[in-house]
Amino acid sequence: MAALRAAKQALRKEIKRRVAALSDEEKLRQSSVLSKQLFRHPKYVSCKRIAVFLSMHDEVRTEEIIRDVFKCGKSCFIPRYESSSNHMDMLQLRSLQDMETLPLTAWNIQQPAAEDSSREEALSAGGLDLILMPGLGFDSLGKRLGRGKGFYDTYLERCMKHPKGKPYTIALAFKEQLLPEIPVDDNDVLIDEVLYEKDE
Repeated sequence: MAALRAAKQALRKEIKRRVAALSDEEKLRQSSVLSKQLFRHPKYVSCKRIAVFLSMHDEVRTEEIIRDVFKCGKSCFIPRYESSSNHMDMLQLRSLQDMETLPLTAWNIQQPAAEDSSREEALSAGGLDLILMPGLGFDSLGKRLGRGKGFYDTYLERCMKHPKGKPYTIALAFKEQLLPEIPVDDNDVLIDEVLYEKDE
């Protein structure tokens, strides 16, 4: 286990270095390419209830996706992380204006306040059809390198207990976040698909 942890830490460092070398323009360009890929994806087109992460500076930008989710009349859910544990809920986002009023966490991520109990949690009602996954690194087999907290792995385990079952999972990645292989353990849940800009 210690060797696996060390290997993951080394990979996290390497990917952070690669992504930090990208200009803001390049990150926006790749994000736009991926958004368009997603909008044509059959799983996105057919989904009614979707969970979308609100991006940090080193992640694929999701604003364009969130705008499209509302334009298409889909139900949008966003993460609320509990920093003291690995617990995360997916809470309903009501509109683009609603997003603008969300408070910032210590990690500089917008999310509903801890005391906000007015929002529907995705699994307490109709479950989810699709989850867009963040992460630091990915390989072509769907292995994901997260930030080490286990929020998404734990949430996907909860999804599997829901009557609807596990939602389809799509990771959004900069090309620079792809690796030949990512070391995983039994708790790491595989992703169904990784979207990235493929060289023509």
